[in-house]
Amino acid sequence: MGTRLLNKIGVVTGSTSGIGAAIAQALAEEGARVVVSGRREGEGEKVVAGVRGAGGQAVFQKTDLTAPDECARLCRRAQEEFGGLDILVNNAGLFPRASFDDTTLELWDELFAVNVRGAFLCSQAAAPLMRQRGGGSIINIGSCHAFATGGNLFAYGCTKGALYVLTMNMARCLAKDRIRVNWITVGWVLTEKELEVQAKEGRDLEWLKQNEAQRPMGRYNTAEEIAAGCVYLASDDAQNVTAANLNVSGGMSIRV
Repeated sequence: MGTRLLNKIGVVTGSTSGIGAAIAQALAEEGARVVVSGRREGEGEKVVAGVRGAGGQAVFQKTDLTAPDECARLCRRAQEEFGGLDILVNNAGLFPRASFDDTTLELWDELFAVNVRGAFLCSQAAAPLMRQRGGGSIINIGSCHAFATGGNLFAYGCTKGALYVLTMNMARCLAKDRIRVNWITVGWVLTEKELEVQAKEGRDLEWLKQNEAQRPMGRYNTAEEIAAGCVYLASDDAQNVTAANLNVSGGMSIRV
């Protein structure tokens, strides 16, 4: 167990699997007490059990980010269970495929409700609790698709672009409260869900292996690399860092 986040309390949305689960585990490994959240209770409890088995502290809060009262309840759970809130990682996100022409109003609204509005609602609920503790860290998990994607991730890219602008605006609004708001640009991580999507699109493991060599730095990202970025941004090492774009995309998103 590390100590970089000792005595800190965190909430990670969408942390029942994949990148979110890795983030929750990494925060706990550095001493934070963590609220794991998501819609899948069974999977969430498994993450909690893993954290506890490694000597950390965690609880699960079932949360539907499209429901404002559940976003508020998620942040209150951190205060009720552990005594406050220092870290919020807005990781939850939907990424169904659809081209511009095939994007329905229902799909558009669903993605924005979770990927953008949910992050806003959780941040709004977290801010008063962070003020009580003299500041805090909000980390928004972004994507290289925020900076123009096209193709079949049109609506997803738009939500991530909106989340990026939300990050910068919140950073400005909350700086006076010593609440830091930062963004991580994520590249291509082969989570369990991503593998399912690729399989549906006819891409098997052999295709993915060949594609990996074509990545700018020769390989895919890992969930643990994104989690390491979160640990840094949540820690006192980054106590004067806000409105930052921490690019962990393996070179997939390079902007001049």
